[in-house]
Amino acid sequence: MSKKPEATVETLRIARLAHKGDGVAETDAGQIFVPYTLEGELVSAQVQGARAELNEIIEPSPHRIASVCKHFSTCGGCSLQHMDEASYKDFKRQQVVDALASRGIETPVEDVVVCGKGSRRRAVFAAVKASHKVLFGYHTAKSNRLVDIEECPVIAPELMKAVPGLRKLAGEILPRKGELKFTVTTTQSGLDVAIGGLGKNKDKHYLELSQAAVQNNFARLTVDGETIIEIRPPLLDMSGAAVPIPSGGFIQAALSAEKTMGDLLSEGLSGCKRVADLFCGAGTLTFKIGQFANVHAVEGEATSLKALDLGLRRAKGLKKVTTERRDLFRRPIVAKELDNFGKGFDGVVFDPPRAGALAQAQELAKSPVKKIVAVSCSPASFARDIRELLDGGYQIKRVVPIDQFLYSPHVEVVALLERGA
Repeated sequence: MSKKPEATVETLRIARLAHKGDGVAETDAGQIFVPYTLEGELVSAQVQGARAELNEIIEPSPHRIASVCKHFSTCGGCSLQHMDEASYKDFKRQQVVDALASRGIETPVEDVVVCGKGSRRRAVFAAVKASHKVLFGYHTAKSNRLVDIEECPVIAPELMKAVPGLRKLAGEILPRKGELKFTVTTTQSGLDVAIGGLGKNKDKHYLELSQAAVQNNFARLTVDGETIIEIRPPLLDMSGAAVPIPSGGFIQAALSAEKTMGDLLSEGLSGCKRVADLFCGAGTLTFKIGQFANVHAVEGEATSLKALDLGLRRAKGLKKVTTERRDLFRRPIVAKELDNFGKGFDGVVFDPPRAGALAQAQELAKSPVKKIVAVSCSPASFARDIRELLDGGYQIKRVVPIDQFLYSPHVEVVALLERGA
């Protein structure tokens, strides 16, 4: 086994930013990645191989600003708080531009729609015991070390307000070794809390768990997939429909981002009468489409479809909505199904996981569907899928990046496409 190179202190000039936000210094020994730096800066860093730890900013960039959180650079959740707004938005937009260019796609990419501070409606915390203290917070970047958080400007205030009670509960149920994961979501009914990692210790802590849920007024508390107590169904507003979300199930991170997507959907599918909503989850976009078109919602996960069905029972004023459980990775809806002898879908929206929807995009490319809205959390897989659609005769009308993971390098992207004449 080769030994890691010894760390050395070096002075580096940052040439550019990598797609994950780290500064890149070009040296005779190759590229060195330095987190929390900006293009043009001269820095002192502790270098070990291709990675470095920042020591000092010798010549700061004019685009450097003070961070908004005391835990910045120790907590691994944010990596871009040191960047001014214009540079931040340019960085996120450029990720989409570069991804498209890598597939030979040159098209206008609009300015990034940025969510505000305190807009993240879900947080995933970790908890461990350190001697006689309970640490509750986030892991540092590329490390198992846990930062015991006192503030977090990106999550909803009610999530941060719940941390003391969650930390107290963690202290009562934590095993001597190992850590627990707390996925906490804001809903219309209160906080939905899902704990992972308790395992066989769950049974002996039913009392503490139930009491904590009541004392902290949680809507629901689940442990390792089992509902311990549900005081109120945890409901999310999806375009006017109250949907009881599955524990830890997929949701858009920020409500403002979801509303922006809904507006783009309405524009991109204007005039459509029959729409397929593929990778629909619990109906994040389904209920919006159902306001103006008949929609067939397709999802592979049973718990998400169950939540969607329950939401449909509460919804009013929608067009016809049907659902189908189907693994679209293994069994995409093929071109003939999409056409259905001219009586099929005239619009499609797809919002897959990070891996994208290559097989489905290939079938769409062969179909007569008139309008497509593509949504993705990965510019790389998005560009690959869009390439398939362009090669199949579609034309891009708009590309809109959406930032719902504030101060991180991640960016969502929505494209509106129409089949050419």
